[in-house]
Parts: sequence; structure tokens; C-alpha cells
Amino acid sequence: MSNYDERRALEGLQKLDSQAISAVYDQYYPEVFRYVYYRLSDQALAEDIASDVFVRLLEAVQNRRGPQSNIKGWLISTASHAVTDHLRQRYRRPVEAISETHMDHQPGPPIEFDLREQNRSVQQAYAQLTSEQQHVLALRFGEGYSLEETAAHMKKNVNAVKALQFRALAALQRQIGEVPHE
Repeated sequence: MSNYDERRALEGLQKLDSQAISAVYDQYYPEVFRYVYYRLSDQALAEDIASDVFVRLLEAVQNRRGPQSNIKGWLISTASHAVTDHLRQRYRRPVEAISETHMDHQPGPPIEFDLREQNRSVQQAYAQLTSEQQHVLALRFGEGYSLEETAAHMKKNVNAVKALQFRALAALQRQIGEVPHE
């Protein structure tokens, strides 16, 4: 939406104007979804959590606790908290994914298997990172934030973000080993 005006959107949100709410949803849902999906690698779950973030936005606005200046920052921060909450619940009550327990009985090429195994090892390694490391990688690579945007969002300086990103990528590399480039 090229004529999106955040100041007017904030005013409309505070008035619970349905057009403003729709405009905010249309503007930011794709980014919130990408952020959550990058952190969890589960499309259905990412859709649920991203939708829940917008429900939380409406509840916060109704209770006069919504964003005052930066809608996108508020939404991504709320999404980060929602993902962390989900991961805590999953850690307390581990659930095995159905897709891993019921193998696909159709023969597939070995390449597909290799890719699935690579993806699984990356996901397992990613899950071992600290929440802060996951957050910086999700913002930088999932959302495509610049170092400056990531630093502002995380309330850190650019050099601290660089160091955190470097440590996160090094930890991933140590856990999954060198991935051959073809």
C-alpha cells in the first residue's frame, strides 16, 4: 500500500476505526508472519501466532496500552514475546510432530531426503541458540532488517548486534558443521 501513513494509522487504531485496522493488518501481517515463520519453521503455527499478534494489538488499543509511535516495532516485539511463550510451552510439554512419526510412503528422490535432513539439523541447531541469538537472526535474515534497524529494535548498539549475530552464526556452524556448497 503506497499511501500508507503511520501517523494516521495510529490515530485510526486509537479510534478503533475498521478501515485503519484493516490498513494496519494489510501493511504489517506479511512481516509479522515472516518473522514468526523464520523463528518456528511451521507455516500453520506461524499463521496462528501472527493472527494472535493482531488480536493482542486490538486488545491493547482497547485498553489504551497500544503502540504510541511505532506500530511495526510494537507488532514485532509482541510477535517475539508470543514465539518465546510458545517455545517455553513446547519445552515444558514436548510434542512430536506427526510428519516425523508417519513417514511418507511414496518414494522420493534422495535429494529430497537430504534436504529434509539438512533442514532438520539446522532447526535443531537453531533451537539450541539463546533466545537473543534466535531473535537477532530472525530480524536480520527472516525480516531482512539492516544492522541499524536490528540494533534499534533490540535496544543495542550496532557493534553489539554484529557480535551477537557473529556468535549465533558461529554456534550454528559448530553444531551443524560445514554445509557443502554445490
